[in-house]
Amino acid sequence: MQSILNVTITGAPLLVDPTVFRTFDRDNDSFVSLKEWIEGLSVFLRGTMDEKIKYCFQVYDLNSDNYISREEMFHLLKNSLIRQPTEEDPDEGIKDLVEITLKRMDHDHDGRLSFSDFEKAVKEENLLLEAFGTCLPDIMSTEAFEQHVFQEQLVL
Repeated sequence: MQSILNVTITGAPLLVDPTVFRTFDRDNDSFVSLKEWIEGLSVFLRGTMDEKIKYCFQVYDLNSDNYISREEMFHLLKNSLIRQPTEEDPDEGIKDLVEITLKRMDHDHDGRLSFSDFEKAVKEENLLLEAFGTCLPDIMSTEAFEQHVFQEQLVL
């Protein structure tokens, strides 16, 4: 699955491929069934905003405990931000960004993001959907994937 997504959806980031697999594998049997594949692609490519919010939350919840912790935010941001050569410790800037993000998104003020916190913040500001890194393909990549799949079907 990962190679198919990477080859045909050029916007799919390598960083989250294992997590994409985990979100598609709903029954956690380390196998993506045809049903899971179709349902996953449906959300991945053409999901509603509510489906995309749920999907992105699952991607960012690295340990599947139903929260996005400070540590998970730090890890996700550290791997998704472009590092600039500076004299400052880049980790300090990321820690500051995590604190700013929590102030903006942690509505119940418990120091972590629940699904409810994440959903409310994203509905208030759609740009926060991929706040911790790209996990959905852009429109051009989605169209390229669909075009590729439909052309393959015509050849068959």
